Amino acid sequence: MSSSYVHGYGTSEVHRLQDQATTLVDLLHADTGYPAGAQVLEAGCGVGAQTVTLASRSPHAHFTSIDCSADSLVRARQTAATAGLTNVDFQQADIFDLPFARQSFDHVFVCFVLEHLARPLEALTALRGLLRPGGTITVVEGDHGSTYFHPDSDYARKAISCQVALQARAGGDATIGRRLFPLLVAAGFAMPHVSPRMVYVDASKPSLVDGFIRKTFTAMVEGVRAPAIDAGLLSPGDFDKGVAGLYRTAEPDGVFCYTFFKGSAVNT
Repeated sequence: MSSSYVHGYGTSEVHRLQDQATTLVDLLHADTGYPAGAQVLEAGCGVGAQTVTLASRSPHAHFTSIDCSADSLVRARQTAATAGLTNVDFQQADIFDLPFARQSFDHVFVCFVLEHLARPLEALTALRGLLRPGGTITVVEGDHGSTYFHPDSDYARKAISCQVALQARAGGDATIGRRLFPLLVAAGFAMPHVSPRMVYVDASKPSLVDGFIRKTFTAMVEGVRAPAIDAGLLSPGDFDKGVAGLYRTAEPDGVFCYTFFKGSAVNT
């Protein structure tokens, strides 16, 4: 791929991805399913956090899950084996150098991948070439610009901005969710449809307070502390105030909102 993964590949990031996937299963995957016999390409499977949900919810479809990181694939295979999945094959491959023949797949699934690419349109175009006529693509991305919360905190917003800036410097776009529709159109797909998937969290949703505010979003921002400080984006003290501000929204009077975007389209 043409950009680095700004979150890194450490154990804490693996746990964060797994927490994120578990927390967001219904929000992101309730309407994702593939028929028996379908050949599905999961492009950018990472550590297999989304793979488990996809393959278990469509047990009679066959998944080919690829990633450019060999270390991530080791984790993905372990995750799939632990889940008892038998309908997934893992393969190391780059989205920009795909080892498959044209029209090899019935469906493509891409989740939290385009945000890390310097050339997301080129990636979508390459993936469209792998789809049979009438095949579909499903794309899920977040948008850090959609974040708002109570109590508000200038420091928290600055810490989030560090994440956005670092991802941009690495060639990615942490606000790409809002761009899914024009990207799908530009890549030549037909019938694009994009729907917002808001995560709204308050004290009446304790599983989301812990699973999303603490273990997913704040953990993600906290994970870029060192590179943000090294890049001079924020002082150590101010960054820590920002993280504290995010954790503050997990208190009984706190509220947190974030929007993901899920797009689908057809190859004609």
